[in-house]
Amino acid sequence: MSGCKPSKAPVAGVSSKKIKIAVDPVTRIEGHLKVEVEVKDGKVVEAKCVGGMYRGFENILVGRDPRDASQLTQRICGVCPTAHATASVLALDDAFGVKVPTNGRIARNLILGANYLQSHILHFYHLAALDYVKGPDAAPFIPRYDNPDLLTDRIKDAKKAAAVNQYGLDQYLKALEIRRICHEMVALLGGRMPHVQGMVAGGTTEAPSKEKIAKYYARFKEVIAFVKDEYLPLIYTLGTVYPDLFETGAGYKNCVSWGVFPLSDTDPLDLLLKRGAYIDGKDVEVDPAKIKEYVGHSWFNQSKSGLNFAEGETVPNVDKAGAYSFIKSPRYADKACEAGPLARMWVTNPELSEVGQKMLKEKYGINAKKVRDLGDKAFSIMGRHVARAEETLYVANAIAGWLKQIVPGESTYMEYEVPESGEGLGMTEAPRGALLHYVDVKDQKISNYQIISATIWNANPMDDMGQRGPIEECLVGIPVPDPKNPVNVGRLIRAFDP
Repeated sequence: MSGCKPSKAPVAGVSSKKIKIAVDPVTRIEGHLKVEVEVKDGKVVEAKCVGGMYRGFENILVGRDPRDASQLTQRICGVCPTAHATASVLALDDAFGVKVPTNGRIARNLILGANYLQSHILHFYHLAALDYVKGPDAAPFIPRYDNPDLLTDRIKDAKKAAAVNQYGLDQYLKALEIRRICHEMVALLGGRMPHVQGMVAGGTTEAPSKEKIAKYYARFKEVIAFVKDEYLPLIYTLGTVYPDLFETGAGYKNCVSWGVFPLSDTDPLDLLLKRGAYIDGKDVEVDPAKIKEYVGHSWFNQSKSGLNFAEGETVPNVDKAGAYSFIKSPRYADKACEAGPLARMWVTNPELSEVGQKMLKEKYGINAKKVRDLGDKAFSIMGRHVARAEETLYVANAIAGWLKQIVPGESTYMEYEVPESGEGLGMTEAPRGALLHYVDVKDQKISNYQIISATIWNANPMDDMGQRGPIEECLVGIPVPDPKNPVNVGRLIRAFDP
């Protein structure tokens, strides 16, 4: 497996001695996350998530024209630039006091929606699936662990194992083509992909023509068919081979979702995926004042710890004792919270797909109508894959509706003037989690810009109160019977899409 570097020679089999293992990097395509775990008696007993790259976009943006922000912040992430563009233009809309027209709201939903479909398909097939299916002995399928615990290892009937594995591999290749189609959908209305140019404060830059809407729809039909007929059934089938992974990696079971895809021009909280938090077993309304970032174990000045984003400062300190990450530790109401598809689907609690309801009953004996009917199984490695696949179809079905609502040729943009001063907040959802941009404008320039990215909600280090980050907490207790092959460590981390 790519990046597996045990820090010292481990012994095979369960050991009563603590063994430290480092997986670096965790991600298969991009990202800079390193994870260190300590294993004892066949389980993880301690974990650290290490973000080793300082980005500093907050400091880069100070003094610039605020309209630059929606373009520059897309460079934060090569996978979800459209989500950063969305959060940024929402913050700028707020700061400028501009009201986006109906057609602009729908066009933005279609742009971000296509990116959602692409990102979720990318995550499962090209970042996580190699934890389960066995590809040929060539890149990107190697290197891999000597004992990878794959479908072909778990299914004892050799013919059946080969057939199921080939089913997964065929989809792996088809998913590449489906992702290309999704990128084209983004580009048709956003100008290009990655790094859309057409998403701006006030709406989008181009009134969609009948021809462009027709091209978008033609591509969309292929994507939704893939999601419904191949992606979702594969996820549920996979779960039957890995029932233990429905019981592994629960964590805190606290969730945050800022919500995404506005459905109304007048009510900012009328969203397809709802805004809300789930803390200590209770649903609570989101109050942005309760969002704080701690840096007790981060390479940032300690005097800047525990600040709300409106007071936020980004002052690196690489010599800080006890620090081990460039990721800050965001907390909601001082609680470590999971973000991402599971959090969104848990907060919104929509009906499961027909495929999901049918397969849960037939293959698992579970009568589940809604996401929360999965109960504790949702908070697991496999539960997070189920939530992402279900969300993919949920968003796709919404796209079908928006395509009927968008008006060809009608403006998607509202003109505005950049004010002398203003303050704006953009809260949305990247495919991998809750995303927040905050801008403060003075003298028509950015005086402060703060970003709380999606990944840092999950991959953050221990905070000032001694709470581990959500991924760190989920890792504790993960079975690692063979330290030479810590397969489940990689599976758990990648289920979050870091």
